[in-house]
Amino acid sequence: MTFVFVSNYINHHQLPFCEALYKRLGKGFVFIQTMPMEAERVEMGWSVDVDEIPYVMCLYRDEYECLKRIMESDVVLFGWTGREDIVTPRLRSGKTTLRVSERLYREGQWKAVSPRGLVAKYREHIRYRGENICMLCAGAYAASDFHLIDAYPGKLFKWGYFTKLRTYDDETFAAMKPQEGPLQIVWAGRFIPLKHPEYAVRLCKTLREKGYAYRMHMLGGGELESVVKEEVEREGLADDFVFYGYTKPEQVRDVMEKCHIHLFTSNHLEGWGAVINEGMNSGCVEVVDARVGAAPYLIRHGENGLLYSGGRFEKMEALVLDLFENWEERRGMGRAAYETIRDIWNAEHAASALLRFVDGMRQGRLCPEEEGPLSEAPIIKPGKYLPGDDGRVKTPWQGNKGRSRWERKKSV
Repeated sequence: MTFVFVSNYINHHQLPFCEALYKRLGKGFVFIQTMPMEAERVEMGWSVDVDEIPYVMCLYRDEYECLKRIMESDVVLFGWTGREDIVTPRLRSGKTTLRVSERLYREGQWKAVSPRGLVAKYREHIRYRGENICMLCAGAYAASDFHLIDAYPGKLFKWGYFTKLRTYDDETFAAMKPQEGPLQIVWAGRFIPLKHPEYAVRLCKTLREKGYAYRMHMLGGGELESVVKEEVEREGLADDFVFYGYTKPEQVRDVMEKCHIHLFTSNHLEGWGAVINEGMNSGCVEVVDARVGAAPYLIRHGENGLLYSGGRFEKMEALVLDLFENWEERRGMGRAAYETIRDIWNAEHAASALLRFVDGMRQGRLCPEEEGPLSEAPIIKPGKYLPGDDGRVKTPWQGNKGRSRWERKKSV
């Protein structure tokens, strides 16, 4: 099988999955990068040397050869490319093709009523609803957006980002985090409004007032970094905070391994949230806004992490206070989080599931997984997912509406 993955650029969030495909397909796998990485991402430590990766081709260096590979490969997976002109010919070809996307309408599904927007969505998505094309939903609310415009009926499947997997034996895992002393909390990301870094300061003010021993580790930088630091100083919390600035991904993981709780406070504008994967893989107890794309896919509230609804600071605060008050009873969620990433939501598992899936597609069958990547994506309306939901909402297609010759068939 020949397989091409086309996206804007390769980074540490794409590498593990690409490496897993390359291990299975060898020279049959190619990643086509459509543009150089932005300077801000390079500054954040995301950059990789594409010349050292044997399976990477760059569209902006050899467009003819890249377009040839796209049209001739058995399977093509399109991420965000910034070049719809290179996507359309493949979609029209009738060959096995997949697309992966985060949400279409992060700022609100009301935008779907725009006539101009609907014309664009028809050209990019809707008109291919009967073809041999499936959509991989990188975030739990993406399926709702595509369902809203009647695109890919019966062909929406769970997907995400797959960060580098670290595995630990039982002894190492048990010794990884301090057993005594203050609880260690980690917050990692860009210091920008949608990620609400100020929530960490407000939380720690409450923890101090209640007399709890803690240490807050904040990794990243951005426009709000100076504002957050000034607030920490003003509240007299400087001794309880450690600021790392922009930090390379491997160093972020090193810090997470030593922390008990991972706080992820982004709002509904966060498409996926790959640091949740990293925090779970590091055995942290996750406290996450349920509106974040990864949250309903990765976290089972009260089992392998905690979710709060509506972006409410007070609800997040209450969950963290409960952790401090009942730590011995709650700490097992960190182990369950680690096992979720180790066993299901990792690059090796995703690559195997995807190759099984596309093999079925090439034979005219859709055979989804039972759980995890490539299982059916439920239609979850943004803002309606609450802690405790199982996410198993059935896709409400009625009769044969929207069905095509590629309708899912049960595997034998």
